[in-house]
Amino acid sequence: MSAPSLTVVVLTKNEEQNIVDCLASASWADGLVVFDSLSEDRTVALAQMVGATVLERPFRNYADQRNAALDQVTGDWVFFLDADERATPELAEEIRRVIAQEDRVGWWVPRRNYIWGKWIKHAGWSPDYQLRLLRRGRARYDPAREVHEVVVLDGAEGYLENPLTHYNYQTLGQFMRKQERYMAYEVQILHKQGVRARLYKFASQPLKEFWRRYVTLEGYKDGMHGLVLSALMGYYMFRAYQHLRKLPA
Repeated sequence: MSAPSLTVVVLTKNEEQNIVDCLASASWADGLVVFDSLSEDRTVALAQMVGATVLERPFRNYADQRNAALDQVTGDWVFFLDADERATPELAEEIRRVIAQEDRVGWWVPRRNYIWGKWIKHAGWSPDYQLRLLRRGRARYDPAREVHEVVVLDGAEGYLENPLTHYNYQTLGQFMRKQERYMAYEVQILHKQGVRARLYKFASQPLKEFWRRYVTLEGYKDGMHGLVLSALMGYYMFRAYQHLRKLPA
């Protein structure tokens, strides 16, 4: 019996600074597919230069884009990799081993997050498991979760030991721009769930988020990085309730 085939899929939008190194870290896969959201830089040309197949599709939301990728690519298994992530040889070896098994249809992968040049080990950023290794035909993304996607599996799941390396935020500005985008999606989800911006929540929810990150999840162990990140996540909880208050009841 032949070994199961694996396709690595990278969603992109203007990722010329990351795409070559990302694809190089996944060169062990049977197929490399860049699922591009109409980039305006050299992302597509660079991906093609290193041998990846490029598929282009306008972006609606993350769940929709990942489901479209699952429908269009080939291979028994799909491993979703972000452009700012790198797969290590140890992770590659583990993935090859587990997809040969018959008892799982999805695998969670831990991520080692580097924020502003530092590996963040606490405050909710570690081990940061992501459900990224999926058996095609047995996994779909919940369309109701447009960001921080939720995968619905038709079968059992497992957990890998070797982490992805994630260079997710290089600068404070980059962090804040991305959090603004995430917040806009989260506000819509909260509103659909019936959450309303009561006045007392403008203080209680940001403080609760800061405490959760800094104390409960031990962000203080990451020094100044942990303090600043916990404070920023509290601030964006405040921003979320600002936006939520503007929506109709």
